[in-house]
Formats: sequence, C-alpha cells, structure tokens
Amino acid sequence: MKHIKIPFAIGIAFFLHSCSATSKLTVPSVREADLQKKYNYETGFNNADTINFIRIGHATTLINIGGKTILTDPWFSEKKGYYRGEPIAFLQDKLPLLSMVVVSHHHYDHFDIETFKTYPDKNVPFIVPVGVGKKVKSAGFSNVYEIDPWQSVTIDGVKVTACPAKHKVKEITFMIEAGNRAVYFGGDTKLIPELSEIKTRFPNIDLAILPVNGLKIRPMFNKQMVMSAVQAAEFCAIINPKVAVPIHYNFSGGKFKDLFILKYDGNAQEFANATTVNAPKTKTFILETGDTLFIH
Repeated sequence: MKHIKIPFAIGIAFFLHSCSATSKLTVPSVREADLQKKYNYETGFNNADTINFIRIGHATTLINIGGKTILTDPWFSEKKGYYRGEPIAFLQDKLPLLSMVVVSHHHYDHFDIETFKTYPDKNVPFIVPVGVGKKVKSAGFSNVYEIDPWQSVTIDGVKVTACPAKHKVKEITFMIEAGNRAVYFGGDTKLIPELSEIKTRFPNIDLAILPVNGLKIRPMFNKQMVMSAVQAAEFCAIINPKVAVPIHYNFSGGKFKDLFILKYDGNAQEFANATTVNAPKTKTFILETGDTLFIH
C-alpha cells in the first residue's frame, strides 16, 4: 500500500498549500467595453424609463435604473484559485459615478473589497448581508446598510429589497426597484423553495440576472452550491421575468481545483435553451463582458 499512500499524501499536501498560500492580486485581461454589442428590448410596459445593464464579468454588473447606477458584487482582480475565465469589461478605475453597491456575500469573487477600497467616493452606499458591514467599514466606506431577507432600503428613489438565498456562507439576493421597473439580482444562490415567494411579492419583473454554473464541491460528495442552468430556467418559470441574463458561468478555480475540488453543471447557452422550454415568455440575452442591454 505504500506506493499508493505516498502520492496521495503529496496530493493532499499540494492541495493544502494551494488553499493556504497567498498570492499577489493580478490584473485580468481587459475587454474594451465600447467595442461590444448593444441590445434593445421593448417590454410593452407603458413606462418611458429605461434600464441599462452592463455585464462586467462573473457576477459583477452595472444596473442603471431610475437614473441611478448600481454596482453588483465587485470583483476586479484575480488570485490563485479564483479566475474569471473571461476578459473583464473594464477595471475599477473606469467605473462611472455609483449610486450604490450591493453585495450578495463575502466570498472573494463577489466581494473584492481590497481592490475596491481604492474607489474614491467613500460615502457611496453599500447594501450587504448582516455581518458583512464591518468589512466594508474597515475598507474606509462609511455608508453601510446591513439587511436580512425581505428587509428593504430606499436610497434616492431606488428601493432595494433583500431576497432569500442559500450558499456556502450567509448570502442574500436583491430586488432593485425604481418607478415601475424591477430587476432581480441572484448572486450565486442555489434554487431554494423560499425564492418562490418572489412571484407573490414582485409580480412584474423586467430583468432577472441569474447564476447558472451549478457549482458543486467534489470532496463534499458533489454538494451543490449554485443553481444550475436548468434550475435557473425553472426559476424563470416561477418568477416570470420579461428578460433574463445569465451570469457566473465562466469561473475557474484553476486546473487543480477544477479537477479535484470543483465541478460545474451549466453554461449560458444551456440556460438559454432550457429557458426556451421552461419559460417561453422570458426573453434570454447572452451578453459578452462589456455588452450593454437596454430595456425600454
């Protein structure tokens, strides 16, 4: 048995080293946002207000609603074990003036606060799960709201409501409303029964931004952490958004982690195909990083 145990021990040592080792933050390749495609969609609502949506990368997006600009789950650099798997649309220094930042949970690929702390407006409002606020404040930001599911914060005419979520750590998702418009941001939650209440509380959703990679943890008997492409399509059938955009599908943990630790079950095209079957009234747009969607 010795010839079996030795390689196994080496593998475990390598894994532990890869988990504990720190590495310098790296700048991912950047895609020029102004070269990307622009999409338009008419909802049929008698509402002149337009939602502008830009996919920056992974779960980092810009949502302009009610004339206000919201940044979701900021992640602007990479490190060992956390790779975007696609060019980022632009880096943090190209961000427009933000009206607020919403953070679903404190994992690095959704809450890159070490990079974001260079953002100059230290009074920009942050809306985060309970328990994350102290990390935001320690980065120098003073205007922080911690909320639990179904609690709301209204800032300059934009109402943000925390919705349920389930992930490896405490997480919330968000409904963002202004005027007659509503956008749902799904972070990287699993599909859980509590999310069904959204259809009752928010009957008219213009845009749903949904994770689709079905992330599983191999050493935990393939325990699922994120909804899959098919589950995200089933969720569309529940909440009935007019438009859906997939996110969170090109992520990679690197060769070693993807082979031994992480497993994925879904991509953008699988989501679009499944939505056509499960929620035919929902229009799906697959956006490259830097693409802009206008919902009129």
